[in-house]
Amino acid sequence: MEVTTVVSLYGLLALVGIVILAWFGVMALASFFADAVADGYADIRERLTPFALTAAWGVALLASAGSLYFSEVANYTPCTLCWYQRIAMYPLVLILGIAIFRRDIGIRIYAIPLAVVGAIIATYHWLLERIPELDYGACSAGVPCTQKWFEEFGFVTLPMLALIAFLLVITFLLIPPLRRRDDEDDEADDEDDEDDARDVAAESTPTDD
Repeated sequence: MEVTTVVSLYGLLALVGIVILAWFGVMALASFFADAVADGYADIRERLTPFALTAAWGVALLASAGSLYFSEVANYTPCTLCWYQRIAMYPLVLILGIAIFRRDIGIRIYAIPLAVVGAIIATYHWLLERIPELDYGACSAGVPCTQKWFEEFGFVTLPMLALIAFLLVITFLLIPPLRRRDDEDDEADDEDDEDDARDVAAESTPTDD
């Protein structure tokens, strides 16, 4: 597959990601002002919860695969900030994959901070491409961080792809209710207590000889 084709494909995926982020952002904001929207949004989040981890993992996997393609196949040499973003993105593939296997949404307490750090670096990198004066020595050696290997739709560059991916990971991991795991643990504890109570009642019930 031609490099230009892959670039165009990732550019289109970036637009889809922006639409998804915009929708979630508008719904979350509107939920503060309209109870009907809040109820509808809560229902949608509940329906999407079983797919949240898989969606976040898929985004991280696609982003990681893209970065490897651009460096190893297209021969786009990563700059210092590119490596920092990779350090934040690549582990997400592993830990989110394990979380899917274990059905552990609690992994987000580790994954979200990693994605937030990556998003901050990607934002700075994207701004640096447009305002080189913002460079305070982060890319003093090797490939300059202001290097644009491609630019789709006038703004989608490599750091923008990374930023969208990090934001999508954060968004998908925030879909399940924040206390969902705690509630499940409480329900499990309640069930255990009920079982214990039934066992005690059964033992204390007199039997006919």
